[in-house]
Amino acid sequence: MACGGAAAAFAVNFTHPIELVKTRMQVSGGGLGATISGVVKEGGVTAFWKGLPFGWGRELSYTSVKLDAPVRNAIGAGGPDAGIGMKFLAGALTGGFGSILGNPFDVLKTLAQTNTKGEGLGLLVGNLYRDQGIGGFYRGVEVNIMRACVLNATKMGVYDATKGFVTEQTGWGRKDIKTSFSAAFVAGFFMTVTVSPWDMIRTKLMNQPTDAKLYNGFADCAAKTVKEGGVLSLWRGFIPIWA
Repeated sequence: MACGGAAAAFAVNFTHPIELVKTRMQVSGGGLGATISGVVKEGGVTAFWKGLPFGWGRELSYTSVKLDAPVRNAIGAGGPDAGIGMKFLAGALTGGFGSILGNPFDVLKTLAQTNTKGEGLGLLVGNLYRDQGIGGFYRGVEVNIMRACVLNATKMGVYDATKGFVTEQTGWGRKDIKTSFSAAFVAGFFMTVTVSPWDMIRTKLMNQPTDAKLYNGFADCAAKTVKEGGVLSLWRGFIPIWA
């Protein structure tokens, strides 16, 4: 599991800019092109890596725990004949538990990515602790758990099911790179469809000012988001999430 977490922490060096653009789109309501040009104008190319240390911390905690094989095997969802329901359950369990450990890093990463005032990482941590105490690092944890359950369950269930379908239809082996790519492409799309609303609400809850409370929990945030931008605004940032 530690190796998986380390690999994910390394990979985040390349995915962090995409996530920063996604987060900025969710907060500002801007389009993809306008958001990218705005980030470059604000701080140059290096601005895309704002909050990267918190991204490392998130992957080392969250990904190390949510790796699926041990749980999947423990509940009997690891075999090729296991039902899709068991695969969804395994993914939800591991994703939910991992999100609890990674929540503080998610909060700080979100604040860093949306920060346009040039505040240092240490100042962000200090302000959050001063204004909200330890509880501030766990704001949005409920929706983060739900998001992780939906994400992991959809990804694991659809990925394995798609692999089986592709193998049957094409004759490619389950370990063939073409099979893996096809399954990942399909699973990524459905994961984005199901997880985007949860991700949008999570970002808004975590991005509240450290000294103010804009939303009274998940339901209030969801209602205000829909009232402000319509139902489709819950899928804002769809392309970067899929990417």
